[in-house]
Amino acid sequence: MSGQTVQPLRIARAAGETAGAATTAARERVPLLRRPGVARALAPWCVGFLMLGIWQAWCTLGAVPAYLVPSPAAIVQQLVQDWPMLFASLLATLKITLLAFAVATVLGVAIALLFVQSPLIEASLFPYAILLQVTPVVAIAPLIIIWVKNTTAALVVCAMLVALFPVISNTALGLRSVNPGLVNLFRIHRATRWQTLVRLRIPSALPYFFGGLRISSGLSLIGAVVAEFVAGTGGSGAGLAYQILQAGFQLNIPRLFAALLLITVTGVLLFGMTVWLSRVCLRGWHESEL
Repeated sequence: MSGQTVQPLRIARAAGETAGAATTAARERVPLLRRPGVARALAPWCVGFLMLGIWQAWCTLGAVPAYLVPSPAAIVQQLVQDWPMLFASLLATLKITLLAFAVATVLGVAIALLFVQSPLIEASLFPYAILLQVTPVVAIAPLIIIWVKNTTAALVVCAMLVALFPVISNTALGLRSVNPGLVNLFRIHRATRWQTLVRLRIPSALPYFFGGLRISSGLSLIGAVVAEFVAGTGGSGAGLAYQILQAGFQLNIPRLFAALLLITVTGVLLFGMTVWLSRVCLRGWHESEL
């Protein structure tokens, strides 16, 4: 390479390094709270603390009875006091939720793969998947509990039926939403149906699949709690729904709110888990996570 060629390359490289250093310096000069990522992360926390402060002030200054609306401080105090019992119930509900979520994921993907094999198969079976979605689980949960002798299995089935449809619909949509040009390219190279499915359709469907998981994770928790309400199972293996019922009967409203708080936090953590899993699997190659 001649000296005339090397010199412009060195100048361009130096200019790039200078621009990068200038960008870094400008970023360091921006106050921490004015950075977009930091502000976006802190905004929900600020709103949450503001709402809690208003709630606490309303209960304290307005002398609101705890049996009507307990203050956040009373809820936290009750949560700490009843933690062993509530934590055991949380584990019972979480067990049902995770089992239902896992079954709904596996079964939903299998059904979606079946749907994309033939338009006739999808037209024949998809209405019944919609039927499961629109049927209230409260209406069929008593029948499932009667038919399935094992209480845990019955609760898992109820929660799974609630969480199943988003996985089916999103995964099937993703498997069909493939670039026609890429499909033709695979046909030109005489790829088999299996190769097209594994190397083209499934990677293209992953963003849709993870979108279904985000919805299904919360629905599995809702289904588990609703099934526990219907079953009304007590004892050492009772879930959070039973604790809510008992707290309502005893007018222990702070404990009721504490159980609701655990359910809410669990749902948020499940959603965060699916978001993290999506970022891990899609980072670096899909535009949704770039």
